[in-house]
Amino acid sequence: MTTSAGGGAALSPFATGLAGRCPRCGKGRLFAGFVTVAPRCGVCDLDLSFADAGDGPAVFVSLVAGFVVLGAALAVEIAWEPPLWIYPVVFTPVAVAVCLGLLRPFKGLLIASQYVNRAAPGRLEGQ
Repeated sequence: MTTSAGGGAALSPFATGLAGRCPRCGKGRLFAGFVTVAPRCGVCDLDLSFADAGDGPAVFVSLVAGFVVLGAALAVEIAWEPPLWIYPVVFTPVAVAVCLGLLRPFKGLLIASQYVNRAAPGRLEGQ
């Protein structure tokens, strides 16, 4: 059994992060808005100011969404060969929906992973 940064039994960062829950207790909300991190957990009072996912979620979402949407577009092209105007009309909203749908879970996963692994900003020696 592993321990978390708070000293208790560690919850799975996958379960808490993908669900948008507090990485320590698994019950409080991680987000105050769509992707805005709450200042504190409402249940266990964990200070979430450590949470800095940066551009990581956007990079992972771009890679996954690009793979999924491009794969779907290629499958449509091979199966039906529709006119070219179909692609921007259909696949632009699909790409936006996939990106928005994945952004919050990926950000939660990265923040929960930061908590479980005790990630901190890099520091030079003597600072």
